[in-house]
Amino acid sequence: MLHTNNPIIKHKAGLLNLAEELGNVSKACKVMGVSRDTFYRYQELVTDGGIDALIYKNRRAPNIKNRVDEATEKAVMEYAVAQPAHGQYRTSNELRKQGIFVSGSGVRSIWLRHNLENFKKRLKALKAKVAKDGIILTDAQVAALEKKKHDDEACGEIETAHPGYLGSQDTFYVGNLKGVGRIYQQTFVDTYSKIAFAKLYATKTPITAADMLNDKVLP
Repeated sequence: MLHTNNPIIKHKAGLLNLAEELGNVSKACKVMGVSRDTFYRYQELVTDGGIDALIYKNRRAPNIKNRVDEATEKAVMEYAVAQPAHGQYRTSNELRKQGIFVSGSGVRSIWLRHNLENFKKRLKALKAKVAKDGIILTDAQVAALEKKKHDDEACGEIETAHPGYLGSQDTFYVGNLKGVGRIYQQTFVDTYSKIAFAKLYATKTPITAADMLNDKVLP
């Protein structure tokens, strides 16, 4: 628990204390109205220089001396690509087994400097390395890529290779026209190019969906 009477850093210390009490960083950040990145920055400052380190100028140049050595930074970056699904604390723990000592917040700081702070960005770095160096993927890397693909599909996302590869079609109720009745819109979107086609019908039947494809899309 951090204690301070300094009004400048009282709010920052309060954030760290709340996270400790709740045992939940995300919830503490939500209550205090700050981002997780801000929390980890404060945490790293306290770890490296004590509570007084929270008093700093926002625009001062970063103190390079406070950063980890180059070998450790390189090891964290390489591990991020080797095990993109591992979080900051697991990364820290696994690197300790290799004799590389860096805290979980230290891992996150390195990730932030190299745009690796989340799973999606680490996968992007992995794909870039595969494209550049032609490396053979490990089982862990293949599993991470497949997990991302399955998660995207579960959220309605799917990769498409070229225009015409996959289309999305649906029927929407537009409104009611006097003398005509209910009006429906058949809409088709090419999921690669985002080009859309639309056509209005007075009925909502499978034949109208087929007519839309034959009249607008396939040509």
